[in-house]
Amino acid sequence: MNFETNREVLEWYEKQPRTLTKEFIGEIDWSAINKHPIDKSLVPVLMYMRDVETLTDVYYEELRRTPTGKDPIIRKFMERWSAEEQTHGEVLNRFLNEAGIDTDPKWQKQVINSVSTSYTVTNYLITTLTNLIGKRFTATHMAFGAIHEMSTTQGYRRLSKLADHPVLSQILTGIIREESAHTTFYRSVARIELEKSEISRKLSRFIVKHFWTPVGSGAKPASESNYTIATLFGGEGGMK
Repeated sequence: MNFETNREVLEWYEKQPRTLTKEFIGEIDWSAINKHPIDKSLVPVLMYMRDVETLTDVYYEELRRTPTGKDPIIRKFMERWSAEEQTHGEVLNRFLNEAGIDTDPKWQKQVINSVSTSYTVTNYLITTLTNLIGKRFTATHMAFGAIHEMSTTQGYRRLSKLADHPVLSQILTGIIREESAHTTFYRSVARIELEKSEISRKLSRFIVKHFWTPVGSGAKPASESNYTIATLFGGEGGMK
């Protein structure tokens, strides 16, 4: 797909049906989850992914304070994107519960409250900087989003393969479909914005090269990010 305007990208995205609907979630055989063992080494990975999906609300609030987030087309995408990501987190948490792993009823609030002050301050400063740069930073935001969504999707594919759990695979297949639509939006808008300005291209290349970190890093402890990456992508199979 080769879109010419951001509006075309949004119109395409809005035509994509949601996958994790109430019907999809209702058809999951939740009672079958504990009939298939889940490798204990993957539990921290599932919790990390659950938490990162939940922290979308934090990222969304940060972006809304920038010229990118104030763009009506991107804002409309972000509203649905945020809702879908929250559902991903909720479904993963339910899977953990059905697998016999108890979580606090207020786990979502705990996840958000656990974000460090240093992360919050750093992102406030970055938001201030992006407001000074203006809309030329939109390409960088979108490039970051595309990389995050693509790497997240690969993480889910890898988790599905390693876990080899039929119900989890069903859940992750649904999540991957929605993440793939997110990727197309971010990547398409990034390309359009990058083509507009050489300054935007240079800025994006510099920021991604020097400041990009895997999704969740900073908001979550480095030890958890490192564990997730090493577990999913360690060894020959992970590198491929």
